[in-house]
Amino acid sequence: MILGDFGTSYTKLWDIEKEPVPRIVRSMDIAGGLRTTLATGHNGARFGERYVNELTALARGAKKLIKEDDFVILDCGSRDLKFVSFSGDKVRDTGWNAECGASLGFTIELLERYYDLDHRRMPVPSTYLPVTCGVLGLSHIFDAIIQGARPEEAVASFIKGIALNAYRFAGSPSKLYLSGGLSENPVFVKSMPCEVVVLGRFVLLEGLRYIASI
Repeated sequence: MILGDFGTSYTKLWDIEKEPVPRIVRSMDIAGGLRTTLATGHNGARFGERYVNELTALARGAKKLIKEDDFVILDCGSRDLKFVSFSGDKVRDTGWNAECGASLGFTIELLERYYDLDHRRMPVPSTYLPVTCGVLGLSHIFDAIIQGARPEEAVASFIKGIALNAYRFAGSPSKLYLSGGLSENPVFVKSMPCEVVVLGRFVLLEGLRYIASI
């Protein structure tokens, strides 16, 4: 049984009968004939025999991994932001932001390639750029560099601005579980003004595995 989380930039695949852990491939390298038993993600409907809504997969995966009745999980990917909050072991609220959260992860990856930066070596800045959209926020970075900021400083401030916006979007909780590609970005994670628990990139796949089992 193959499960697939088909994101805009990266796809996570898991043959749960043969592979101990999922694998990550670039979405542009996915063969058109690939079919999975269950699929989620932006391109999931194209490749899955059965499609599962991303918020459903996120909620199911979170409940499997998090042993608490009350919590908030925020998924930050290449294209959008999603969160699910639980209260009393039941879903209390959800949110999906593909407009103000447009292309956040994708924009950060492009900036790092363009300026030859490594987010693993970038310090968390003391200031941030007031950005809410990855694409529209590019002008803030260019303006900062024109005014004398180093590229790594401007990009780090951009990432911190994105993190603060994502935190507010999730309801400004005192503790936040993170999933998705941006959960592997130290600047993004450390910019959150709360306790953060990183769950990684495969929470939605865990949700699909749970759904496949019932």
